[in-house]
Amino acid sequence: MPDTPIQDLPLDPTVAWVFPGQGAQHVGMGADLADQSATARAVFTAADQALGISLSQICFEGPEDELTRTVNTQPAIVTHSVAALATAIETGAITSRPAFVAGHSLGEYAALVAAGAVGFDDGVRLVRERGRLMQEACDAEPGTMAAILGLDPAALQPICDEHDASICNINAPGNITIGGTLAAVEAASAAASEAGATRVVPLTVSGAFHTPLMAGAAQGLRGALQGVSFAEPRMPVISNVSATPITDPSRFAAELVDQVTMPVLWADSVAAMQAAGVTTLIEFGPGRVLGGLARRIDRSLETRNIGTAEDLAPEDGASEA
Repeated sequence: MPDTPIQDLPLDPTVAWVFPGQGAQHVGMGADLADQSATARAVFTAADQALGISLSQICFEGPEDELTRTVNTQPAIVTHSVAALATAIETGAITSRPAFVAGHSLGEYAALVAAGAVGFDDGVRLVRERGRLMQEACDAEPGTMAAILGLDPAALQPICDEHDASICNINAPGNITIGGTLAAVEAASAAASEAGATRVVPLTVSGAFHTPLMAGAAQGLRGALQGVSFAEPRMPVISNVSATPITDPSRFAAELVDQVTMPVLWADSVAAMQAAGVTTLIEFGPGRVLGGLARRIDRSLETRNIGTAEDLAPEDGASEA
């Protein structure tokens, strides 16, 4: 992280920092930041050393099939997110600390690092192990996922219950992901279409994340977390599982275990931050997924994305989503 500690920055109670999850990765991610910033290079070097692999080379040069391996994708996105944040503070693109941090699924690890609740080295090691365990669970319990557009959770939950599928992510109004075995997801998808879904999109994924099919990964992660110490966060971390703020460090291990098998309540998380006075979301890391979801959640939200050197403009450069 940069020389200026986050806790020394003045608080902006209208801002939250958010961090993306799996799917935002692309070959070349972070390369321009590392070219221009010693701070960014130091973050990528720290990841390489913590993991004992050249994660930076995988991020900057690929090949794509290596980057998209879950075991690499997850630490790659967290590393890029932390590097983008550290560089933004170093360059003065960010001059205040947020009221909250939150991350979508995998992004919750970057949020914990940003909040100082877990050290960067522990964070990337944990998330690589999470990726390994989730891939192992996918191989043991094959599954898939689908995006269901145009239905609310109240309408979709009984459909999932009937067909033995699960809600995985509630991303925004009318944007929900379901998962389960191939047969369960196909049946639930067909029923959702009959119930009025405007669109059903099968997802190209290796398994049913955030469902009970990930129970083996959750159990393995529980063991990995036993050797990790969490600190009191500098700002509250919004839980994926409950969409409520966490400030007690003793709760983080259970949160990270639970979110492997339980749905990501992203829309509720954003609503909770808005209710507490947040009007701007700053997304750190590759892509603009969370900015896009913000437009669907509430178009009055201001959003900003910082993932490239080009994004490092003054803090007042936020624009309406």
